[in-house]
Amino acid sequence: MKVLIFNGTLNKPNDTSQEIANYLKEYLLQLGATPVIFNLSEYDIPFFEEDFSEVPDSVTKMLQVFKEYDRHIWLSPLYHGGMVGAMKNCLDWLILSSKDENPYLTHKIIALICWGYGANASTGIDSLRNIVATLRAWALPYSVPIAREYLYEEDRFSIIYEEKFQRISELLLQPKISIL
Repeated sequence: MKVLIFNGTLNKPNDTSQEIANYLKEYLLQLGATPVIFNLSEYDIPFFEEDFSEVPDSVTKMLQVFKEYDRHIWLSPLYHGGMVGAMKNCLDWLILSSKDENPYLTHKIIALICWGYGANASTGIDSLRNIVATLRAWALPYSVPIAREYLYEEDRFSIIYEEKFQRISELLLQPKISIL
């Protein structure tokens, strides 16, 4: 099964979002999935404009990738109660698929992971869930809100969060998950 890991940050190579994305990719490979990481920082997604003269190549590539994968994992740190602005901007470009037979992310199943300091990451999950629903996709009922200060033990993820990352990956791959 093909899984898109959407790293919605404009990250640096060794930051939290990239470490989580890499961990998920490795675990999904062990489960027999075919994961790919979409690092938003590697694409030049311009600010969304309704009156664009032509679709930028980076947006065309992004649309192809998002439509190709039926299962997604979205990663974002908490920013003022929601996701990173660049991530939201990227998702706004999905409007270009509005006239497709299956517009937006119709019938995709999306797992959500958000982190922040303190216990507020669940507000980011709630924000992401609303966007998933608006894009006609289904949010996996299990999500992982992370209290960033408890994510690491020494030089690795804490056992609790490793177990949560593994659980969300396993649930996402369940063949019985069906929205039809």
